[in-house]
Amino acid sequence: MIQGEHIYLRALEPSDIDLLYQWENDVDYWNVADTFAPFSRHQIEQYLLSVEDIYANKQLRLMICLKADDRAVGCIDLFDFDAFHSRAGVGILVAHPDDRTKGIGEATLHLIVDYAFQTLGVQQLYCSISLNNKNSQRLFEKCGFVQSGIKKHWRRMGDKWVDELFYQLLRP
Repeated sequence: MIQGEHIYLRALEPSDIDLLYQWENDVDYWNVADTFAPFSRHQIEQYLLSVEDIYANKQLRLMICLKADDRAVGCIDLFDFDAFHSRAGVGILVAHPDDRTKGIGEATLHLIVDYAFQTLGVQQLYCSISLNNKNSQRLFEKCGFVQSGIKKHWRRMGDKWVDELFYQLLRP
């Protein structure tokens, strides 16, 4: 486990299947996650069973849990891990609106940044955030990520095209 003051990050467990099934199939998250169709419970179970490590899968998903009650409140992903170029993408979900704006996202990002830089030795982390997702922009900026580019008309949301901001955090 990766421990913080009020939260910890842990590996996926079989008991997480139903929660992941719920989150992955919530259409409110699909624009952020590039999801276009529902996942079956079987698909999620197969994903969970196939997880080896970040070097084999090029991805690491960890559950965000509160220390106070061991409740899983979201997950954080390192994805597109590239050991040669020493970088990875990062994405975060704090699932329930009542758990947002309480510092959980910030604490989680700090933990994963430290893990990625100190343990994995990556040189940089990056993320892409839709122009209209101001909360995520503030979160990543608060954690030191810097906007380094704009992808014009990158995401289609309904009948509109939305720019996507590209953020990077370089290891000091």
